[in-house]
Amino acid sequence: MFPPGAGPAADPAGNRFDRRIRSFQPRRSRVTAAQRDALLRLWPERGTEVDGRAVLDLDALFGGLPVVLEIGFGMGEATAAMAAADPGTGILACDVHTPGQGNLLRLADERGLGNVRVANGDALILLREMVPPGALAGVRVFFPDPWPKTRHHKRRIIQPEFTELAASRMAPGALLHCATDWEPYAAWMLEVLTASPSFANTAPDGGYAPPRAAGRPATRFELQGLAKGHTVRDLLFRRLG
Repeated sequence: MFPPGAGPAADPAGNRFDRRIRSFQPRRSRVTAAQRDALLRLWPERGTEVDGRAVLDLDALFGGLPVVLEIGFGMGEATAAMAAADPGTGILACDVHTPGQGNLLRLADERGLGNVRVANGDALILLREMVPPGALAGVRVFFPDPWPKTRHHKRRIIQPEFTELAASRMAPGALLHCATDWEPYAAWMLEVLTASPSFANTAPDGGYAPPRAAGRPATRFELQGLAKGHTVRDLLFRRLG
């Protein structure tokens, strides 16, 4: 797809880490000319390979801005909107979908958004191996794969192990913001996060946050879910400490 050494790698971590259970499915779809151009031009400056080889210097990447990690960003429209609305926060957006990576870089370039960086690879490896403890001002997980079949629930990214890993990389007071349009997954998220000793629910009643909490814009997946009659749930939990 790209010349050697150019653009995001197909599998940056290779077999260096045990990844027996993945929370995502690699999606292969066509990269447009505009997306490919953005990846070729901008990846060297704004792209990060999740290879687990070194801890990231987030201050250097974002010029000292507080940094929020977004896990899974689709085609990047909502990410770009959040970056534009809050230029004082850096967004490290992690995904494995090449067209989405290219589209987000294109949007950031066209809109002059210097606070966006794209990470290519497994977000669990990124958190565990490459993000320093206590470094993040927030973590966002919007509309992850719900893995609706019972036998696949182990693949859901929101698990107790993930929650505590994310907490270890977040500063006290940082926000973990999740959203889903799959009602059983929303209940699962609420149960897992409520049970965590590292987080407190910001909702006074201990339930869901207001729709599109914290200024979250609508995402493409959200609009598709709403068109199907799904109920969208936001969850907003604060890191204790």
